[in-house]
Amino acid sequence: MCGIIGYIGNKLAVPYLLKGLHDLEYRGYDSAGIAVLADNEIEVRKTEGRLSALEKLMDKKPTKNATIGIGHTRWATHGKADSLNAHPHLSENKRFAVVHNGIIENHASLQKMLEREGYHFIGQTDTQIIPTLLERNYNGDVINAISDTIKMLDGSFALAILFVGDTENIYCTCRSSPLIVGISKGSGHIASDETALVRVASQSVRLGKDEIAKVSRDGVSFFDENGKPVKKAFKKIERSTLDIQKNGYEHFMLKEIYEQPKAIKDTIRPLIENGKLRIGEYFRESGMDTGSINRICITACGSAYHTGLVGKHVIERLAKVPVECDIASEFRYRQPLLDENTLVIVISQSGETADSLAALRLAKDKKAKTLSVVNVPSSAIAEESDCVLYTRAGPEIAVATTKAYSAQLSVLYLLAVHFAFEKKTEKKEELDALLGHIINLPGLVEKTLKKTAEICKEYSKIFIGSEHAYFIGRSLDYASACEAALKIKEISYIHCEAYAAGELKHGTISLIEKDTVVVAHACCKSILKKTLSNVMEVIARGAKVILIACESDREILSEFDNCIFVPDTSEYLLPSLEAVVSQLLSYYTAKGLGNDIDKPRNLAKSVTVE
Repeated sequence: MCGIIGYIGNKLAVPYLLKGLHDLEYRGYDSAGIAVLADNEIEVRKTEGRLSALEKLMDKKPTKNATIGIGHTRWATHGKADSLNAHPHLSENKRFAVVHNGIIENHASLQKMLEREGYHFIGQTDTQIIPTLLERNYNGDVINAISDTIKMLDGSFALAILFVGDTENIYCTCRSSPLIVGISKGSGHIASDETALVRVASQSVRLGKDEIAKVSRDGVSFFDENGKPVKKAFKKIERSTLDIQKNGYEHFMLKEIYEQPKAIKDTIRPLIENGKLRIGEYFRESGMDTGSINRICITACGSAYHTGLVGKHVIERLAKVPVECDIASEFRYRQPLLDENTLVIVISQSGETADSLAALRLAKDKKAKTLSVVNVPSSAIAEESDCVLYTRAGPEIAVATTKAYSAQLSVLYLLAVHFAFEKKTEKKEELDALLGHIINLPGLVEKTLKKTAEICKEYSKIFIGSEHAYFIGRSLDYASACEAALKIKEISYIHCEAYAAGELKHGTISLIEKDTVVVAHACCKSILKKTLSNVMEVIARGAKVILIACESDREILSEFDNCIFVPDTSEYLLPSLEAVVSQLLSYYTAKGLGNDIDKPRNLAKSVTVE
């Protein structure tokens, strides 16, 4: 959510800033801006809309040549999305420029205090108080001014700061919102995501809570919240730039859909050796004794929450351990009962999701054991968890998740098998067979892509012109239906809802009328007949039905039109194949509607505010 970029070097700053902001577009935004420092003056250019609008503004009104600057893509929280509220923001005396990710929770009281002291404000955003506080607190030392300012702030923030009196440094700090400093020969860089540093920096370091950095062309100095010097170690940036190219695909989302076999294979490879699970080694290396675990809580947001719904079913069935699954933003507020025998599993693609991070911290406060499933090793959730199992999906640029979702599912399958082995709740030969199916899952996903792509493209036309669509299923199929409904609504903007199929008669069926689109997930053989009964009920009321089912049920379903068949495998693993179908349906629906598939309106890839 929002993107920050900063550059200081020996080359012109504007091209670096604009390229960095393009690399961060996937995070979601509705306005953009840059500030550069030259000739003892800060020049700001900002506008609502996409980066193309900012680039046009720069062409009409270029800045002075500068080798130091900061940039921002804003996702509106406080104040509407317009050029006035867009970042960067200047102090009243125009000596400080600030870009900010996060939310300042006490901004209203601070603004009233500043207004009583004679300062003036013209925008609605919470960010505008920060440069003013820096101006107020400056007494000749910028580090002290930053230290005094952040002590006054409640909430989350990542800040990059320019100061007119210092053309040799960019300053930055953060709390509960990610910020990464990068270095290369002759230049220093700041970004809210390492993706924007891949092309320009050789090493990076993540700022900790309330740490302050002074970034120059020749190096970086770090300070704690009181302005005292601290040491931090840089690490080499390993990520390949090829991962953030489309490589011939029309959209990142389509590319990432087809990268799923590799993402799953790369994820499970470190967790299995010679056909044997290695997850126990990860637990032991972290010092965690899992033998006493008698309850599991899974918490996550969005699509990651839907993987948790799948995980709940599979872990409970195989390991016979009670599992609860909570939306992370609700987890804290229901005051969950946790203890040292509870394992809290936090699932997050970015590892920075604010609600998930808060849930993790609550679990640790309650002395529960914590395990995270994340895609970014340097992320806050990874660093604060007792144990981490990484998904190795690589950078995911499209806002609507695909390959990260599939990688998360594969980790949860393996966790279920691990706990079943540990607790001896299933026969060894049956668990070995299931492990074999998981090892073969990348090939099954690839087969599903080849067999269903064209039919999904054709059936996506059924959604065009529809205002509503309903997704139904039972058990694991219901979890798949939840993700499918989210995927369609995210990028097509069609209103979609998922329902447990057995709940239709408890109110929802009143919404079914002629030509209402209903997608029925019917892959679970053990309850197929019950699901088909619900399908017949909506057909009787005029619904257009798309059935997603297993290949071996083709003959049973011959009376139904619009069927999409996936390969047969263990019932536990079918959500991975159903996900491929849902992703393709959503992609081709959005394409047919002419939508911005990789950057859907109002959405952000990494939600770092509550």
